[in-house]
Amino acid sequence: MKIFSANNGLRLLFYSLVLASCPPGASARAHASPPLGAAYCQQTVTGTVSDNSGPLPGASVMVKGTTTAVVSDIDGNYSIVVSPGDVLLFSFTGYKTLEVPVGTQAVVNITLKEDITYLKEVTINAGYYSVKQKESTGSIARITAEDIETQPVTNVLATMQGRMAGVEVIQDSGVPGGGFQIKIRGQNSLRADGNQPLYIIDGVPYSSEAIGYSQTSTTTPSATSPLNNINPSDIQSIEILKDADATAIYGSRGANGVVLITTKKGRAGKTVISLNSWAGTGKVVNFVDLMQTGQYLAMRRQAYANDGITEYPATAYDVNGTWDPNRYTDWQKELTGRTAQLNSTQLSLSGGSETTRYLLSGTHYRETTVFPGDFGYQKGALHFNLSHGGSEDRLKVSFSGNYTAQDNDLPATDLTRISRSLAPNAPALYDENGELNWEDGTFNNPLAELRSAINAKTYDLVLNGLIGYRLAKGLEFRTSLGLTDLKTHETKTLPSTMYNPAYGIGSSDSALLTNHTFRQSWIIEPQLHYDTALWGGKLGAIAGATFQQQRNNILYQMGYGYSSNSLIYNLASANQVFVVASDEKLYRYNAVFGRLNYNYDGRYILNLTGRRDGSSRFGPGRQFANFGAVGGAWILSNEKFLKESASPLSFAKIRASYGTTGNDQIGDYQFLNTYASTGVPYQGIIGLTPTRLYNPDFSWERSRKLEVAVETGFLNDRIFLTAAWYSNRSSNQLVGIPLSGTTGFTTINANLGATVQNRGLELTLHSENFKTPDFEWSTSLTLSRARNKLIAFPGLENSPYANTYVIGQPVTIAKLYNYEGIDPETGLYRFTDVNGDGVVSSDKDRQTVADLTPYFFGGLQNQLRYKGWNLDFLFQFTRQQNYDYNAGVPAGQAYNQRTDADNAWAAPGDATTYQRLTAGGNSAAVQAYYNYTSSNAVIVDGSFIRLKNISLSYTLPSGLLGSMNCRLYVQGQNVFTITPYKGADPEFKNSGFLPPLRIFSGGIQVSF
Repeated sequence: MKIFSANNGLRLLFYSLVLASCPPGASARAHASPPLGAAYCQQTVTGTVSDNSGPLPGASVMVKGTTTAVVSDIDGNYSIVVSPGDVLLFSFTGYKTLEVPVGTQAVVNITLKEDITYLKEVTINAGYYSVKQKESTGSIARITAEDIETQPVTNVLATMQGRMAGVEVIQDSGVPGGGFQIKIRGQNSLRADGNQPLYIIDGVPYSSEAIGYSQTSTTTPSATSPLNNINPSDIQSIEILKDADATAIYGSRGANGVVLITTKKGRAGKTVISLNSWAGTGKVVNFVDLMQTGQYLAMRRQAYANDGITEYPATAYDVNGTWDPNRYTDWQKELTGRTAQLNSTQLSLSGGSETTRYLLSGTHYRETTVFPGDFGYQKGALHFNLSHGGSEDRLKVSFSGNYTAQDNDLPATDLTRISRSLAPNAPALYDENGELNWEDGTFNNPLAELRSAINAKTYDLVLNGLIGYRLAKGLEFRTSLGLTDLKTHETKTLPSTMYNPAYGIGSSDSALLTNHTFRQSWIIEPQLHYDTALWGGKLGAIAGATFQQQRNNILYQMGYGYSSNSLIYNLASANQVFVVASDEKLYRYNAVFGRLNYNYDGRYILNLTGRRDGSSRFGPGRQFANFGAVGGAWILSNEKFLKESASPLSFAKIRASYGTTGNDQIGDYQFLNTYASTGVPYQGIIGLTPTRLYNPDFSWERSRKLEVAVETGFLNDRIFLTAAWYSNRSSNQLVGIPLSGTTGFTTINANLGATVQNRGLELTLHSENFKTPDFEWSTSLTLSRARNKLIAFPGLENSPYANTYVIGQPVTIAKLYNYEGIDPETGLYRFTDVNGDGVVSSDKDRQTVADLTPYFFGGLQNQLRYKGWNLDFLFQFTRQQNYDYNAGVPAGQAYNQRTDADNAWAAPGDATTYQRLTAGGNSAAVQAYYNYTSSNAVIVDGSFIRLKNISLSYTLPSGLLGSMNCRLYVQGQNVFTITPYKGADPEFKNSGFLPPLRIFSGGIQVSF
């Protein structure tokens, strides 16, 4: 017989009341012997854990303050029993932990974000191997897809501006497909074409050689950037290898740094379809402040008066009454002030199992120009990745590819220079019939330049395959296979319609220039990787070899004379066809390399790398060279005395490295006697002409690199600071050695005993300012201070480089006249006569040095999150000097000038900014002006602070659209600039070309 006690009865009654108060679907549970009132409600919560790329299998879901935890399955799904007052902790290695109060929710879907301060587990790509960032002995900078996706750009180099210490990136032009300059820790080589870094895309070297021909790509100051062929939205991360420890394993190819580009991969989980589409507009950020009509005509009249001319010449149409003196046109807005339209759409499909994963994406991008006319740029990209093999499988296979097709249709002339020089009272562009207005032959209509067009079609394929097989425990054999295939077809038309019909020029004088470039390369890299425990630590070893070949074919042709301009693109229709150049170049490169890494007890790390390179660009006996480096790190925070202290220091590491790398960027066949076809028949025979002299003795440039760095984390790495000092010296410079003119050549390629030094300090700071479940704020700062110096140059004073370089000064200097002011009596600019011969001449008196290298540069980024809102903005800053803007001709001639140019000398005793005006009749004033533009008077402060990028996004709450995730965003690029510089752009080095545009865009990203 059971006895029903009073206590048992009360307990049963209490449990019944609690059960009745639980929400539907919940259950009541008690401990075996709970105290009175200890019962509580429970419910089952389900959901999916994802990141921006899809579901995250293996993510941890824990009830805060308890040991109750589950792990998400292969599709990112989880199920856990909780109480209404519980808080769930979602975590995954390398991602920020997220806390979510349960409340009465039955479904909680969350998206985790990468934790860029979680150094203890973040793994970075070092090329042939991966390493935890806290255990790295080298200098490696990194950005991820999270940084890239906030920027509406088409070239991957633009995503790095202001975000990486020691990496200087400058955009060469604002036209679609324009080029970029990149320098990693300064300029090492005296050759302008010898400072490009090595680009690696998914393990495949990608040539940095320009793909355009100078005569068919004249809209930009530099040739077309090959990096336009890489789609930024397909990139998962970019790592920059900077010091010897990181780059020496690439040997001769790593002298100027290495850019590792890793594309996105498929993730295990259910199939996810993602769509990302945005549209935007681009405009010129700033116009030069130029004279309006009244001020301009007053300047012109004063210039003629200064020259003693009272009757204006018949050709002075702007001032002699031929053109309307009351007319005004802002030519900058008229010719470069339109709004460029941009839009991009990407569709991707990804998923797979633990053993087989896949990703397929396609992107279409289109951009118009700010010039008049129907010009534009289109790019289509296809990216795929397929990988097989789990963590326990012996065989692992990965295959990825990127195919890009570009169609760039641009005017052959950048109208920027013309828009700044035209007289403000110049005639209208069109006549009353809607035809181009030539104003009775007095006006060179700038729109006629647009009838000469450039079209560039580029098709690029990059394939990579990686096969790995585990031979034994800790021993794996890998083979990396790569192929690149690039085809470019450029045309430039010069139709007769470019010219005033009054000249009577017909299609028989029309011309077509063409460029066909084909570049194909392959690479095979077999490798052995070995990892084992040894003497209380971990030993890792890599041994491998590289076999690479690249073949370049170029064909430059010209067709002249057509029966009709409608046939101008058909070379067979030309009356005459000339082969300007037809070349084939073959480059072969072989190497063996190795790495030994020993990590003792997580405290002391030693890294040894070496490579023996062989290049076909050097003569017999000079083709091989050895390169290597040693790097070490001491992780102080793992020492007992710091582990047991109460210091706020959570991480501390001292690292150092020293080693050598090389450089063979001199071009192919430079050591041989080479000949080229003349392309011109003589007595029915095409002849040959010598192009260079034989010199089999030159060899590799060498760079010796030293670095010391300290990495520190405070308050559990919420504040992380890295300070690095480096010193690089590049010697054995490959340059042209001067020859006597009797040889038929001015120079011969050889090694010169010149040495270039780059030293600098780099600081990187990241802080987690606030971190709560609803609000997060983090800040990142990069600061770089670099100094370049020419240490040695034997025989410099008697060489052609005497007016270019100065020992002890940077190689980026400009040698200029020293400006002394304006002679108050003559009104002409005065300059220092250094040698005292009474004549200011360029070879003797240009001795003043101006350093155009940035004094320092960097970026300040802030990332804020409030619930579903995310704000990300980056300020880029540079302290530097730049050339002041000038019109290129003396003030007073028929070119528009800056508004302050009227502050000019007019009478003896005047104290003014500019010399006396001249319409061209005063030769002394003209010469003084050109000396002025080559003097230190035109070197001004080009420093700036720029809001480089801003992005605001909102992620809709999970479940609002069912299983669909949705993010809305707006972005801005080159938003505004604070600077004392009076030109269009202080960073821009090419004043006659279109500067980078200000871009605003908005878009939507959905996945389901």
